[in-house]
Amino acid sequence: MSNALAVYALCVVVLFFKMFMVSCYQGFYRLRFVAFTNPEDAAVFKRPAQVAERPEVARGARVWANDLENIPVFFALCGLAIALGTAEGPSAGLSIVFTLARVLHTWAYLAELQPWRTVFYGIGVVCLLGFCVIITARVMNSFAF
Repeated sequence: MSNALAVYALCVVVLFFKMFMVSCYQGFYRLRFVAFTNPEDAAVFKRPAQVAERPEVARGARVWANDLENIPVFFALCGLAIALGTAEGPSAGLSIVFTLARVLHTWAYLAELQPWRTVFYGIGVVCLLGFCVIITARVMNSFAF
């Protein structure tokens, strides 16, 4: 197994747990305040369904939405970079920085910290663009002109 593949695998696992923790964060606030918007969930606790989610739960949902705009793209681009045999150093480095940026973005988002949330988001986007560059370079180098 290549080093880049091993790093990618660990980053996928870290990102899974990060996203799972956001779900736990949402669940914690639903249970802490026994506040559910789905009638069947509220019925379990013999409570009426809430009209809207608690602010913490809604913020967690926005973190999830942002993750779903970025993390699958990372999975695809890093997977392509590894499959195409790009240099291991850049692929591993971009993977680590992207993963760290997404973890810190989530922390900043949940803690309502600006401009840090935007800074960490931007770092993640730069990493995705970096993958685009190394993939394009690898593909262009494979053509015989």
